[in-house]
Amino acid sequence: MSEDADGIDGDSDANSEIGVEIPPLDEAAREQARGRQDGLAKPPGSLGRLETMAAEIAAMQATPEPTVDPAVITTLAADHGVAREGVSAYPQAVTTAMVETVADGGAAINAICAANDVDSIVVDMGVAGEPEADALDYRIDDGTANMVEGPAMSRRDARAAITAGQEIVADHAADAGMIGLGEMGIGNTTASAAITAALTGRPVDEVTGYGTGIDEETRARKIDTIERALAATEPDPEDPLDVLRCVGGFEIGGLVGVALAAAERRIPVVVDGVIAGAAALLAREIDSQVTDYLLGSHASTEPAHEIQLAALGLMPCVDYEMGLGEGTGAALAIGVYRSACRVHTEMATLDEIGVELDE
Repeated sequence: MSEDADGIDGDSDANSEIGVEIPPLDEAAREQARGRQDGLAKPPGSLGRLETMAAEIAAMQATPEPTVDPAVITTLAADHGVAREGVSAYPQAVTTAMVETVADGGAAINAICAANDVDSIVVDMGVAGEPEADALDYRIDDGTANMVEGPAMSRRDARAAITAGQEIVADHAADAGMIGLGEMGIGNTTASAAITAALTGRPVDEVTGYGTGIDEETRARKIDTIERALAATEPDPEDPLDVLRCVGGFEIGGLVGVALAAAERRIPVVVDGVIAGAAALLAREIDSQVTDYLLGSHASTEPAHEIQLAALGLMPCVDYEMGLGEGTGAALAIGVYRSACRVHTEMATLDEIGVELDE
């Protein structure tokens, strides 16, 4: 890989460039949580994964009484120059329209957040055209460049996108009990497939799905586009900032920053679909300890998502054949994680109801 326009060698350490210090999990809190689970008024293990979820979140939050509240979905939006290659069923203008819809409260993510008592934040990371007044403005640029013709962004902008994500947490979600990763942007399943291929070594056709509902002819064009982009930019899989620079997106970089900043604050992070999964892979390459703070949400219909979850060691909460993005799967999963935490903290113990078990 050659130096980019910033004059920074791609062999530089991404963690030192970003500046991340993620604490280890609190194993004492996990054991305390497990001890409480053993004393709850139910047969041991009868709530299955809800019990292990509560103990995992306890270790993340360093408390035997975990909570998801207040829960927040950060929906980051940006446009992609690769959309000009005809890889989507929708024109790029749809990104702007959807940012406006989320900001106005009329999107699926708004409805699912409302149903699950989750706050929704929509952020403009680089949507083409005029900024939406009601979205948070953390814009890096007016969309990325076409990755087929060269890197999607400079290394400076890749760092800036991650930093912006860190600032979003500091400015708007520092006190969150749980944060879900959401996104919007025409062309971003192309970018996420390219990132997944670059970081996992899996074939492009294996990680490329139908995105916005494209037909088989368009999917073939999408695969060819990703292969040409990877050949043109030659991202270094050992350098996550270079992968983001070559084939990423501003919203993906922002989600990397959100995940890292949340983990630094011991805030559990719920990974939504395939774009959030690509961001999680990049975050792991910057600091592998971030995976301790990641939680699965749903099983996306995009083929790369299963590969991402396996690489991250995550299990989905639900499988409803969803592939919308926006953070919708994460918002649903937060309802499950809330249930796990509330059963753990609010359920009576055997001692409290006067039941003694025979030794």
